[in-house]
Amino acid sequence: MKQLVLTIIGPDRSGLVDELSSAVLANHGNWLASNLSHLCGHFAGILQLEVPEEHLSALEGAIHAIPDLEVKIEAGQEQVTDASQQLNFVITSNDRPGIVQELSSVLRHKGASIIHFNSKQQSAPNWGVPLFNAEARVELPAGLSKDDVIEALESITSDLIVDIETEA
Repeated sequence: MKQLVLTIIGPDRSGLVDELSSAVLANHGNWLASNLSHLCGHFAGILQLEVPEEHLSALEGAIHAIPDLEVKIEAGQEQVTDASQQLNFVITSNDRPGIVQELSSVLRHKGASIIHFNSKQQSAPNWGVPLFNAEARVELPAGLSKDDVIEALESITSDLIVDIETEA
């Protein structure tokens, strides 16, 4: 099986995920994982698929034939697992320009890697400023304590709170 990673973007419209998933299924592909969003009138996403090598060209052609959808297809790479730990962080703070850069810089300097990141700004009527909320799956290198990472993130500013979300 050939592993693929697709990035897609185009004007949002009803039925787009159905068209995409139908193209995958019709060409013997298997939809493994995805992160899809509607942002400012556009549909954007990243998908992980697998397909038998003999159906790869047909699947790529079918996906590229979907109208008004920009698609980039890359070959997936083998995942190497080690003794690292993955944690789900929930981060809340007053929103401001540069907050994502500050968070990512702290994680990079600690040697951690962001596996998944979702963020949004939401209104906080009682606070007078919008709130920044993020959920991040972070891989910590062996030997790095989650408490060290939390302390480093929370030291960015006094209004930033980091919680660990446990998996159900």
